[in-house]
Amino acid sequence: MFEAVIGLEVHLHLKTRSKIFSACSGEYFGEGPNTFTDPLTLGLPGTLPTLNREAVEKAIMFGLALNCDVEGFTQFHRKNYFYPDAPKNYQISQYDRPIARKGWVEVNGERIGITRAHLEDDAGKLMHPTYANYSLLDLNRAGMALIEMVTEPEIKSPEQARDFLNTIRSIAQALGVSDANPEEGKMRCDVNVSVRRPGEPLGTKVEVKNLNSFKSVQRALEYEIERQTRILANGGSISQDTMGWDDGGQKTFVMRTKEGEADYRYFPEPDLPPLNITQEWIEEVRAKMPEVPAQKFQRYVGLSIKESDARVISESVTLSRFLDEALKGYAGEAQKLVNWLLTDVAGWLAARIIDISESRLTPTLLVKLVNLIDAGTISGKMAKELLPEVMEGADPEALVKERGLAVVTDTSAIEAAIQKILDLNPDVVAKVQAGNAKAVNALFGPIMKEMGGKAKPEIVRDLLNQKLGI
Repeated sequence: MFEAVIGLEVHLHLKTRSKIFSACSGEYFGEGPNTFTDPLTLGLPGTLPTLNREAVEKAIMFGLALNCDVEGFTQFHRKNYFYPDAPKNYQISQYDRPIARKGWVEVNGERIGITRAHLEDDAGKLMHPTYANYSLLDLNRAGMALIEMVTEPEIKSPEQARDFLNTIRSIAQALGVSDANPEEGKMRCDVNVSVRRPGEPLGTKVEVKNLNSFKSVQRALEYEIERQTRILANGGSISQDTMGWDDGGQKTFVMRTKEGEADYRYFPEPDLPPLNITQEWIEEVRAKMPEVPAQKFQRYVGLSIKESDARVISESVTLSRFLDEALKGYAGEAQKLVNWLLTDVAGWLAARIIDISESRLTPTLLVKLVNLIDAGTISGKMAKELLPEVMEGADPEALVKERGLAVVTDTSAIEAAIQKILDLNPDVVAKVQAGNAKAVNALFGPIMKEMGGKAKPEIVRDLLNQKLGI
């Protein structure tokens, strides 16, 4: 019997106006290759780095959200390695003085330790055209402000690893420190995984790179755990290699033998002075911090929203922002708005593969729609029929008025419709009068249809029961 021990290295692009050590724009995504470079990015002789204060403050904010210690002395180092995507032949990173350390984050009720989170500049991107005997280099990404977060080896399963990444993404997006979008390369993850028999020391870890989605992280871990378990069960040994992930073949492959710290020849960055993060600076940053998902979750539960729904809403920046704005103008139960957001509205959005922020639905329009139901002006069924137009920006109050859709509460009109349906269905009436009370349901639908769906169901039910003596 073997168990997995997993640690993650998460890289987040910080959402800064410029790169971390130069004034070159940080808004490069979607542009042509090598169009956002400067002398420092290109590693030209004589260039000197200047630290981006915005990047530091966002790293402090992220560290605080992860319950890390961020106060005191921090320092940048040179991490030396030679690769085409690093024109300087070194990376400016942090070694033994990271900006944040010794934190934790709660995932599904269980704490996962955070070893450190440090700032560094990103490398460029190598592209390898299929069947070509050359590679292409794009340096737009080089020099981008990056935070690398390393967990303790406390993650126990591929599923927990995926949940952890979802939690980190929601925290980063809620704070506004990063878009944290794996599809755009703004959140990347490498995994360290080993297996052992319960109670034994940690096994030899293997690092897996080239993981571009949370699903890939989970599948790579599942494959690597199974591979290592099979080798050890057959009496073999695991070598400490760096593996790549073949998403098409759904398997790992050896990239290179793992480097050690000595290979990187860390030494203090001579062109950047050490940085002292004071308590005053921390409090200044803390005062700017938005709610993190855990705080939103507690607030929503306090509004009597179901825990499962509160968790879904709190982990989405756009949904929580929408709900909070809607709650300002709604006097009813918060759960009613949530039910609409997570069912009918969510279904409409999913069918079009868009986010709520990309629709024309506003919090005010949703509140108006739900208020019409609460007031008994329209039925829930009618509201669902109006929803597609409301999602496109139509005012539900105007639609109801223009089309005469208000629910009929005139009992004389309803009684006339009831009598008509009773006269047309004497056999059903006979069944009800013979003691089959459930048979009345066969009359309810036709009566509602006779009223064009505009009658208030409760009134129809009461009057029908009275007419039949139930």
